[in-house]
Amino acid sequence: MKFITATVLLILAVPSMAQLYTIENNEVKIDKVISFKPGTDKLESSSKDALIIIQQLLTEKPAVTTLRIEGHSDNTGDAAANQLLTEKRALSVCKALVAMGVDCKRLLPVGFGGNKPIADNSTPEGITKNRRINFVIAALRNRMIGGMPADGGGNMAGAICQ
Repeated sequence: MKFITATVLLILAVPSMAQLYTIENNEVKIDKVISFKPGTDKLESSSKDALIIIQQLLTEKPAVTTLRIEGHSDNTGDAAANQLLTEKRALSVCKALVAMGVDCKRLLPVGFGGNKPIADNSTPEGITKNRRINFVIAALRNRMIGGMPADGGGNMAGAICQ
């Protein structure tokens, strides 16, 4: 386990010339936002900058063999509908990345519905924070990180490579 942790730190610590992302606990943090047309899995054009950053990460870090694309929602509305929407949104992000040249085998779309809030769902600000896409490094050089399953406990959103 220490070897894998040390390898993760070594592989991911190499700085980029114009690094627009950071990696914290295997999660890729970016300042740009992935957004969708309300109630759909259709990406807003403003998401392009975020997608470019993720594409850059995967280009610069070939050791990242599995990047989990996580869809999350707030807890308003029907839980089953929220779950399905988060799966569709994760899949939509993956398809957009593949269209930009990312190898489909490196992406894993997963939906969590409203099961993993990061903010209080009783406020408009909290609801906005909970409706998100996260990018999590699930495997390096085809080895799962931290003993977690590739899906991180979420629902697989479907096949990308077709």
